[in-house]
Amino acid sequence: MKIARDGWPVIAFTAFMLFGSLFFSPAAGFVLAPVLGLVIWFFRDPERVPLGDGFLSPADGKIVEIVETGHSFTGRAVKIGIFMNPLDVHVNRLACSGTVEYLEYVPGKKWMAFAPKASEVNERMYVGIRTDFGPILLVQIAGLLARRIVCRLKKGDALERGERFGMIKLGSKVDVYLPAGVQLAVTEGQKIYAGRTVLGGMPGDEA
Repeated sequence: MKIARDGWPVIAFTAFMLFGSLFFSPAAGFVLAPVLGLVIWFFRDPERVPLGDGFLSPADGKIVEIVETGHSFTGRAVKIGIFMNPLDVHVNRLACSGTVEYLEYVPGKKWMAFAPKASEVNERMYVGIRTDFGPILLVQIAGLLARRIVCRLKKGDALERGERFGMIKLGSKVDVYLPAGVQLAVTEGQKIYAGRTVLGGMPGDEA
């Protein structure tokens, strides 16, 4: 099982505490053993194959909202909100090939990520991608348990559809803003998977 590179320091620290405790307090070791298993499970990073053409989901999780909205980078858009619980894979992927043109970090609160207002008040990272189908926006949103947003992108980066670009540690949310004319292939309440589930596509085109 592949592990996300951001997880190795945490895994190494937890393993050190576990093996160290075996010399001083075997009982503590029994407690830390399942903790190490959970940490490894949390940072898993499986390979994904897209299930078809179109805009891919940037995150594992459950769709908690689909609304028409807008942003200064995208203009009119369809926003899909994806809630990731602590047991989901937390590695984020690109919905479509394109070039990074907009990056903005916004400090904020740690409201429950599944709540719609989390998109407006929580700590978040905006990633704007210029694509052949128009601009799209990915928003990494920290939730109640999330301690760190990881985004490894810089302006000018050329990225491929489904490529990894970061993660959010522990429960969190990702919003994706797609062009207003998108034909959706998903519904609210649906379980989806980063780099595999197709959210929708543009009429007559392949994203």
